Amino acid sequence: MKNRTALFSCLIMLALILTGLSTCSPSGDGRGPGKGLQVVTTLFPLYDFARNVGGERAQVTLLLPPGVEPHSFEPRPKDILRINQADVFVYTGSFMEPWAAAIIKGVDESKLVVVDASEGAAVEPETEGAPAEEGESRHDTRREGSHKEPIDPHIWLDLGNAQKMVDNICAGCVRKDPGNKAFYEKNAEAYKAKLAGLDRQFKEGLAQCETRLFVHGGHYAFNYLARRYRLTYVSAYGFSPDAEPSPRHLAEMVRTIRRRNVKYVFYEELLQPRVAETLARETHVLLLPLNGGHNVTAEEMRKGVTFISLLEQDLNNLRKGLRCQ
Repeated sequence: MKNRTALFSCLIMLALILTGLSTCSPSGDGRGPGKGLQVVTTLFPLYDFARNVGGERAQVTLLLPPGVEPHSFEPRPKDILRINQADVFVYTGSFMEPWAAAIIKGVDESKLVVVDASEGAAVEPETEGAPAEEGESRHDTRREGSHKEPIDPHIWLDLGNAQKMVDNICAGCVRKDPGNKAFYEKNAEAYKAKLAGLDRQFKEGLAQCETRLFVHGGHYAFNYLARRYRLTYVSAYGFSPDAEPSPRHLAEMVRTIRRRNVKYVFYEELLQPRVAETLARETHVLLLPLNGGHNVTAEEMRKGVTFISLLEQDLNNLRKGLRCQ
């Protein structure tokens, strides 16, 4: 682990040296007059949020290559170079991108605005459990300044959090480009209204269902969504997609599926559905896909999918799987 950390530190130093050299030579990254605000984002939701806020006055790029699973992603030297050449860098938070801390320490804050999109968001501890009861307070460790428990990183799947993330991105754009403050704020408000409309669709669409048990054969990615819409969420394994569920846990899931008359098991589109297929085969139920929004495939990127269109498809599949009216 120490060797890995040392290697990563060396890569950061190399990238910073290259950044310094690039400022003394013609730039090959396409920047220049009229090119707009250069915004680099880590995950697809942030990318789509920033595109909506920045509009035609920003060039937004996604650091994560299409189709790549984000939990194990670590930036390459050229990625670090892109960050340091940007105007604004947007990441989810230290709990989702722990590698970002080392990069941020080395940036020139007078040139690069760093946006922690999780600031002010309501976050949940990295523990499985039933949805919060009506009126129960949610954990908000970002406001406390530190946290004792690991944080569930999938905060964008709470659409209230998603709107807060849009506000944070907007503030970062305004800080770097105050002359266009009204433009960014108008775009942010318009996009938040769309997110609020999507939130209403989920609340209404999942209000009356035959079952509120949401069985997922993947990693524990949908806790925020389940809590917001008062679903009981059960997943095959924890927060790491590389984890393996125990035979005991899988046996309990099989018993739950049979006892509760579950008709569908959900799986994640970007991950091999091996465990979900095993559960479905053992219990003779069907499979339905869900997209956690972390990332999209190259084909989806070419087709112009959006965060909202991904969540709308998730809602359709949830309504089918939970047999909603």
